[in-house]
Amino acid sequence: MRWKALRLLAFLVTALMAFPATADIRPYPDNFSIREIQTNGTKLHVRVGGTGSAVVLLHGFADTGDMWEPLAEVLASDHTVIIPDLRGMGLSAVTDRGFEKRNQAKDIAGVLDTLDVKRADIVGHDIGNMVAFAFAERYPERTTRLVMMDAPVPGVGPWDDILKSPLLWHFRFGGPDMERLVAGRERIYLDRFWNDFAAHPAKFDEKSRTHYADLYAKPGRMHAGFAQFAAFDQDVIDNKKAVSGGRLQMPVLAIGGDHSLGSTMAYIMRFAADNVREVVIKDSGHWLMEEQPKATVATIVNFLSGASAVNPRTLSAAEMGALTKNKAGAGTSGVAGIQTIVLSGDPAKAGPYAIQLKVPAHTNIAAHTHRDNRFAMVVSGGWHFGYGETANAATTALGPGGFYTEPAGMAHFAFTGDQPTVVYITGQGPSDTTYVSTAHQ
Repeated sequence: MRWKALRLLAFLVTALMAFPATADIRPYPDNFSIREIQTNGTKLHVRVGGTGSAVVLLHGFADTGDMWEPLAEVLASDHTVIIPDLRGMGLSAVTDRGFEKRNQAKDIAGVLDTLDVKRADIVGHDIGNMVAFAFAERYPERTTRLVMMDAPVPGVGPWDDILKSPLLWHFRFGGPDMERLVAGRERIYLDRFWNDFAAHPAKFDEKSRTHYADLYAKPGRMHAGFAQFAAFDQDVIDNKKAVSGGRLQMPVLAIGGDHSLGSTMAYIMRFAADNVREVVIKDSGHWLMEEQPKATVATIVNFLSGASAVNPRTLSAAEMGALTKNKAGAGTSGVAGIQTIVLSGDPAKAGPYAIQLKVPAHTNIAAHTHRDNRFAMVVSGGWHFGYGETANAATTALGPGGFYTEPAGMAHFAFTGDQPTVVYITGQGPSDTTYVSTAHQ
C-alpha cells in the first residue's frame, strides 16, 4: 500500500506542476472515452477514463463536465473517473423536464448501472453539489465518499437565510420571458456569475468563457440551466424528507472558497451528515477549479485517498446528542434567557436532531452531563467552553466556526462574555441533562 501511495503522490506532484496559472479548457487525455448513455428517460454525454475504484464528478451552472479535466487527469491514475454533463446541459440530450435533483440522482445511478459500477465516490460543485447530495441521500449504499463544493443545499441547514442574499437573485430568474431576454446574450449573462462569484475574475480566462458561453447558447441549454433553479422548491421538499429519515454516514468533505461560502459549506453539511471534514481554499471565490486548481485538486485527491477521510473533531451518529424546543426539556440547560430552537427532529425522542441556542451576554451554564454525545459549533459571538465539574477548570475561547464535542457522561460547562452567542448542536436523541450540583442557577 505504501508504494501505491508514493506513486500517487509522485503523479500528483508532476500533474500539478503542469497546471496553467489560470483556468483553461483542455482536452481530456487519450485514455478517456466518450459515452452517450441512455438513462432515466434521457441521454447523458459522459467522459470515462482510468482504472480502479470509481469516482463521479458533477459540474454546476455556467460550467459543463469540461471543468473537471485537471482533477480527472490526476484521479485517473488509480480511479475510474466518470464525468457526465448533467441532464439537458453541455452535450447531453436536450430535455425540458426532470431537473429535480432527486430525479437527476437517478440519472447518475443509471449511468453507473450501464458502466457496471456498484459504488463510487461522488464529487459535486454548484448545481452538481445538489445532485451529489441527492445521490448520497437516495443511494447511500452506493456512495463511498461525498465531496461538496461551495454551494448551498436546498432545504438543508440555513437555506432560508441563504436565500435572502441579493447575490442569489438568479435563483428566481427563469421562465419563457427570461429565456427570451437572455437569448443571444448568453455571454453577458454568464459573465455576471463568473465575475461576481470570483475572488479574481481574471482567473476565469477568456478561452474558458467563450467555450462555455458557446455551449450555453445552443438550443435548449439555457432553458436547462434555468430549470435547474426552478426545481429548487421540490428539492427543498425532497431534501427535508430525506434528512428527517436519517443522517448521512459516509465521510463528507465540505470545501468552500474563502471569498465565497468558506466554512459555511461545512456548517450546512453538519445539519445532514455526521462525519464532515471542513476545508477552506484560500484566495478563491466560488469557482474553485478555475481559481485555485492546484489547491482544490490536492485537497480532493487527499480526501479520496482515505488519508484524511475521517474528521477527528466530529462524532458518529451513535455518539451524538440532542436538545428540545423553547423551554427546558430533554437535554436543555434550563437557564433563564437562553432560547432553544429545534431545527430538525425531536431531542426527546429517538432519532437525529439539530438545535440552535441563542445565549445572552454574561450567561453562565454550570457543569452538567448528558446521557448522549453531542457535536456543537459556534455560529456567532464568543463562547467559553470547558470540561470539568466546576467552572474553575480551564476553558477554551471559541469564535464563529469553532466546534467541540460533549461526550456522554463527561461534565462540561460554558459561559458567554460581552457578546450574545449562537451555538448549534446536532445529535441522536433521546437526550437529557443532569447538573453536577443542584444549585445550578
